[in-house]
Amino acid sequence: MTQPTVLVVDDEADLLQLITESLEGQGFAVAQSSTVADALARLEGFAYDALVTDLALPDGDGLDVLEAATTRYQNIRSVVMTGSRGVPDAVRAIKRGAVDVLTKPFQLNQLTALLQLPQPASHSLAEAPAAPGSGPERIEFGRIIGRSAPMQDVFATIERIAPMTSTVLIQGETGTGKELIARTIHEFSPRRDQPFIGFNAAAIPEGLVEAELFGHIKGAFTGAVSARMGRFEAAHRGTLFVDEVASMSLALQAKLLRVLQEREIERVGESRPFKFDIRLVAATNTDLRKMVKEGSFREDLYYRLNVVPIVVPPLRTRRDDIALLAQHFVTHSCRVNRLDQRTLSQAALRALMDHAWPGNIRQLENAIEHAVAMCGRRHEISVEMLPEDIRVPERATLLSPVTIPDEGLDFTSVVSQLERELILRSLEKTGGNKRQAARLLNLSRTTLIDKLQRLEGHATPTPTWAS
Repeated sequence: MTQPTVLVVDDEADLLQLITESLEGQGFAVAQSSTVADALARLEGFAYDALVTDLALPDGDGLDVLEAATTRYQNIRSVVMTGSRGVPDAVRAIKRGAVDVLTKPFQLNQLTALLQLPQPASHSLAEAPAAPGSGPERIEFGRIIGRSAPMQDVFATIERIAPMTSTVLIQGETGTGKELIARTIHEFSPRRDQPFIGFNAAAIPEGLVEAELFGHIKGAFTGAVSARMGRFEAAHRGTLFVDEVASMSLALQAKLLRVLQEREIERVGESRPFKFDIRLVAATNTDLRKMVKEGSFREDLYYRLNVVPIVVPPLRTRRDDIALLAQHFVTHSCRVNRLDQRTLSQAALRALMDHAWPGNIRQLENAIEHAVAMCGRRHEISVEMLPEDIRVPERATLLSPVTIPDEGLDFTSVVSQLERELILRSLEKTGGNKRQAARLLNLSRTTLIDKLQRLEGHATPTPTWAS
């Protein structure tokens, strides 16, 4: 069983160390912080089981730390410390999700008892403390969800360009939600009451793409048994979303460019033009600039499409959005399947936040659907209910660089080198913080220091790390 994790936030160094040693003695893995800014940064990257925070911190209010924790993680168990005996402080802390408020000085066993009590029944995402109003951060724009800095940039861009008619090019990996962004632009635009028409250029056989986009008359080609309106005409006065635009042939690119320049189309088999009024939003998961250099995408069309670019970040760079998205998908899955609300354990959240998500948000949604199905009648989703590729790390990631020669190898030496590499990488990731590095490796700080000292005795020098 893994150690329960707790973040302790206090600017009194002696008390911080005293609490840390007491909790570590009770089996907790403890992370320390002395400022609001540092605590918020740690909460973005890791789903702690518990939080212990002082109210009076040098750069702000501990209630901001509490609210960030309880908003981000439904099941985190939070205790607030205060040097005053003011009832208002306690009331505010309880309202924001604390399980109790301890007035300094207090007995350390009081704190341990509070952190070890069974979890209270969790509220649904809809009942969780709302982030809007607590700061400049917004967690939703229409149906798009995200609190990370890259998504705040996306929200700001959508807000600026939605009222305009400018062409938009959305770039991002498969599964990042490009169509949802396109729909959001439409829904917040003056065209919201007009059609939103989607078209996936890669999903239609090449010979039929032109007819699908521009329409055709009866008998225009074999199989055209009746006239058909194209997507441009269907989207008149509204928004046309063209996905996978990079899959279009050069010949079709030329026709699309002419249509966008002239703002008129001709149905296949017909010479009478139709003037259209649309807003075009295109999307691609391919680097169009690279395709332009290779000659597989027209440069003039690229500039015609890339009027307002929006780059959608992959989920692996939005780790602090994963908990929010996962809880949203749990709520959605429970609602559509007519189930009582389920919640994710902190251990399950940590597993989700540690995954690389090559399939991005679409993969996360499917993983949550799987977990809800595996949950049965239980109300908490544990790690064991997640898909196997998420709960079981790929061993090939660590072993792939190792080759076994015909003459064999020195097992102890190879294992020591791997151990060394893991410790150095964890220290690099945490900026040399040994306590945080130990947490990443699921080791005690003492064990990591012992291993580091042993490794430093080898011939290859290692950096000197801060505590």
